[in-house]
Amino acid sequence: MSTTVSVVNPNDLSDRAAMGLPDSFVDRTDHAGLAARTRRLACESPTTLVRLVQDPARNPTTRLAAGRLLGLLGDPRIDTLDPAMVDVPAARVWLGLDSADVDAVVRKWGHVGVVRDWIEKETPRYEADIGAFRIARYPVTNQEYRDFLGENPDASLPTSWTFGVYPAHLSNHPVWTVAPRDADAYAAWLARRTGRAFRLPTEAEWEYAASGGDGRDHPWGDAPNEDHANTVETGPLSTTPVGMYPAGRGPFGADDMAGNVEEYVADDYRPYPGGRSIDDDLGSGVDTYRVSRGGSHTRYDDLARCTRRHGYHHRLIYAMGFRLAETPDTGDTVR
Repeated sequence: MSTTVSVVNPNDLSDRAAMGLPDSFVDRTDHAGLAARTRRLACESPTTLVRLVQDPARNPTTRLAAGRLLGLLGDPRIDTLDPAMVDVPAARVWLGLDSADVDAVVRKWGHVGVVRDWIEKETPRYEADIGAFRIARYPVTNQEYRDFLGENPDASLPTSWTFGVYPAHLSNHPVWTVAPRDADAYAAWLARRTGRAFRLPTEAEWEYAASGGDGRDHPWGDAPNEDHANTVETGPLSTTPVGMYPAGRGPFGADDMAGNVEEYVADDYRPYPGGRSIDDDLGSGVDTYRVSRGGSHTRYDDLARCTRRHGYHHRLIYAMGFRLAETPDTGDTVR
């Protein structure tokens, strides 16, 4: 028997209300602490700053200070023409959510407006054969997207860039919000520039890379999100430098697969084999829409679950980015 939970659809609320924020002023950043740590780290080398931003033993303020300095100095982790990739081996894996678990998920997340249809979209659980591939360690950053725009000036500007101006101080933050066609165009451009088979990951590849195919709730496992991801519960209510949440790293070594920005995959929405098509807010007025995964800094931890399926709706709270995948060359074995 299904469970009925009385909730308010977040899409019927203002963006602030949907994020659980009051109408009054809210500031989560420890500005004094951040300034003090920034001053202490200002003379450190980029190599040291990289070590700090990715050290789970450091507190979030130290990691944020190191990441912000890297954004200003030039982050050596970011190389547009040779992005850091992690290897994902071929496997036959189970993906999606078991239908018997829907009620439990709805109960757990009903307090943030989750409704049953959204969770049923994740069902039924199914098996998939996935070939070896690579996935980017980080989502595509503002710096990388700027390089793309330099050679493709007619491509769309991210709406998160105020007045369309490149935010240099956020160079190592993920780019958002872009349209699916822009993400596709970026991958195609980089493939042409490098001669490598860059593309967006399929939805199945993305979930496998995030979960390892073992049914875990989040990339780090089933533990609560305590400094594991930049979501609205614990994050600074803005994007953060990529790789700043090392405790949330996925099983194959990819960072930020939960929180920061949502990530488009290559597939449009369709029901899983044996599932029913869900006609919700995302499909209103359109024939289909591109699936996104992973949640963001504007959304609750529910959207950061490995099986959660989402997509763009015409509101600022939908913070859409993307990451690359790569098909290995024939004979180029993925470990």
